[in-house]
Amino acid sequence: MKNITVIGSGTMGNGIAHLFAQNGFAVALVDINPTSLEKALKTIANNLDRQITKGTLTEDSKTQTLGNITTFTDLQKGVANADLVVEAATENIDLKLQIFKQLDEFAPKNAILASNTSSISITKIASATARPTQVVGMHFFNPVPVMKLVEIISGYATDKAVSQKIFELSTQLGKVPVVVNDYPGFVSNRILMPMLNEAFYALFEGVAGVEEIDTVMKLGMAHPMGPLQLADFVGLDVCLNILRVLHEGLGNPKYAPCPLLVNMVEAGHLGAKTGKGFYEYVPNSKATLVAERFR
Repeated sequence: MKNITVIGSGTMGNGIAHLFAQNGFAVALVDINPTSLEKALKTIANNLDRQITKGTLTEDSKTQTLGNITTFTDLQKGVANADLVVEAATENIDLKLQIFKQLDEFAPKNAILASNTSSISITKIASATARPTQVVGMHFFNPVPVMKLVEIISGYATDKAVSQKIFELSTQLGKVPVVVNDYPGFVSNRILMPMLNEAFYALFEGVAGVEEIDTVMKLGMAHPMGPLQLADFVGLDVCLNILRVLHEGLGNPKYAPCPLLVNMVEAGHLGAKTGKGFYEYVPNSKATLVAERFR
């Protein structure tokens, strides 16, 4: 594989593009919004500058990495030469089905089609294509250039040789791949999201405040970040979507999203990306608790 197409230039998409480009791949970064593509390239450049400051990257490597990325607003043109397509669009099943239907039409017939979905069924996504054996999950973690894990999800029809290729590719990228089967939430979010949801309920029911809940989990369980602040960084809307996938897919009431989470998302308080969640986020400042009711 030499030519990689990444669909979506948001946080995950630009991180995936950064990773592949820094490892010498030719990357086509596709987004319908040209402003988003400009923002993505700036983000990648800033992250490369941080690596230079830390002494882990040279200026020449930065130039080469950015030179490996070409942006497109036209999906058909962006996937024309792809050996692998990694979809990193919003976690919405209807959108992903639409994208994969188009990918199946426009991408070369031998191209592997991967999704960075964190919870949606790969089998369902593959059903939108005429090549389900070539559809696989390639779930990166944020921040992509830093986090070592790649969760590789084999759908019901995914060819074992395809999963193996993605496994080997992930290793080539310096990641630690883990192959899992296609069930709601896979492994990562099937275990993580109920823990976060329980933290939401503990706050909702008045067991303790935000700071207390996060401190218990950081100091008592050696977690690097408390569950409520972690949820803010994941995105409260993303947490809600994943919990709904788990609840619907597994039919177990333990996955029912906490009403507090639902209300916060409906209010537009989505965490770090909107500046307000369980904490308030101001650029170049430490996160602070949002309101008295969360203390």
